[in-house]
Amino acid sequence: MSPSPSNPGTNQSWGGRFSEPTDAFVERFTASVGFDQRLALHDIQGSVAHATMLARVGVLTDAERDAILQGLDEIRGEIERGEFEWSVALEDVHMNIEARLTDKIGITGKKLHTGRSRNDQVATDIRLFLRDEIDAVAAVLARLREGLITLADREADTIMPGFTHLQTAQPVTFGHHLLAWQEMLARDHERLLDCRKRVNVLPLGAAALAGTTYPIDRHVTAELLGFERPAENSLDAVSDRDFAIEFTAFASILLMHLSRMSEELVLWTSAQFDFIDLPDRFCTGSSIMPQKKNPDVPELVRGKTGRVYGHLMGLLTLMKSQPLAYNKDNQEDKEPLFDTLDTVKGCLRAFADMAPAIESKKPNMAEAARRGFSTATDLADYLVRKGVAFRDAHEIVGQSVAFGLEEGKDLSEMSLEELRQFSDTIEADVFEVLTLEGSVAARNHIGGTAPDQVRAAAQRARDALAGLA
Repeated sequence: MSPSPSNPGTNQSWGGRFSEPTDAFVERFTASVGFDQRLALHDIQGSVAHATMLARVGVLTDAERDAILQGLDEIRGEIERGEFEWSVALEDVHMNIEARLTDKIGITGKKLHTGRSRNDQVATDIRLFLRDEIDAVAAVLARLREGLITLADREADTIMPGFTHLQTAQPVTFGHHLLAWQEMLARDHERLLDCRKRVNVLPLGAAALAGTTYPIDRHVTAELLGFERPAENSLDAVSDRDFAIEFTAFASILLMHLSRMSEELVLWTSAQFDFIDLPDRFCTGSSIMPQKKNPDVPELVRGKTGRVYGHLMGLLTLMKSQPLAYNKDNQEDKEPLFDTLDTVKGCLRAFADMAPAIESKKPNMAEAARRGFSTATDLADYLVRKGVAFRDAHEIVGQSVAFGLEEGKDLSEMSLEELRQFSDTIEADVFEVLTLEGSVAARNHIGGTAPDQVRAAAQRARDALAGLA
């Protein structure tokens, strides 16, 4: 431990007030350097901007600024090469870097902290870090969306059953279903980019909680760091973690969507559905059953959703009782945020790699659509167009389905005579609407299942995605 002048046993950054050293266990318990060193390069980025601003307003000389910037650049190199020695005794990433800077350039290193506190410093570091991470997440999310759009375009004609209550409802196409996934992700993408706007606000200059008496220029610092603007209120600036909660809320919704997709992939790869095939590289086998091909990637994504939900609840609980301004509780914000980011990036990468490689089993999908009387609604619509009231049409089709269940026939397999026993309104043209192909083609409107509409929707989605770039 580096001593303070007044007490050789206390921390150099705040030891003047204390008459005895921190208990060794408490030192380890309160230290954050074990995980917040992940912010090191962003801490240096913020310090470079802070020193540059201090020189502009005359708090540092140009020579002092240059010495600080040179020292920070050397420390950046040490960290990137893995040569930097981290000390628990120095508590956190900020004090480790500042102490190393002072070792390198002497007392000038201590001047770097003029006009700021670790409170506004860490808030700035997290925002810088999260902003970069959001950009990385957005890039892989865009790749997943592009993969789904391309696959949907390719599968625009592939007929499959659409479900409600996991019961066969109406025929759709696989491409149409994939675009439903894409719509979920499009909303997630918008949420992520909107979240970034609120991340991109500068806390630095709020100091501990009340600002500083030095003539700092926060607009200069904001411009140097690429922030949209400085935070308006110093109390809020150092204690706000809404942006971390908001990102974790985005992540929870995203993982909920990926989990829903995963559930369908797990079902569809089962022998009972057998709708799709996943490449072997995304699956594993069984140690005892040689025939097994387990969809481990979607299963694991589905499982990881819970941990992200947990981090959201943890961050909300962390903040729910905190008085203004900064409290030590906020040290607990980083690990759930870091793990959320790692989990999201891993799940998105897995899906972005896997989704374009999904192979549909077209005959199995079409046969499943045929088995479930999925064109029953089309028959009802046909009767309505012939002048039958919808409630009466519903009753007629219900009787037809009951007959089909008894005879083991789908509606399209019944003869005209068999269908007419339920309504003499039915004519030979009925078979145009009872085929699966006719059913999906008939819904020829925006958002509908007609293959041309699916392709048009895919193009619109591709254009919208390109517009976000």
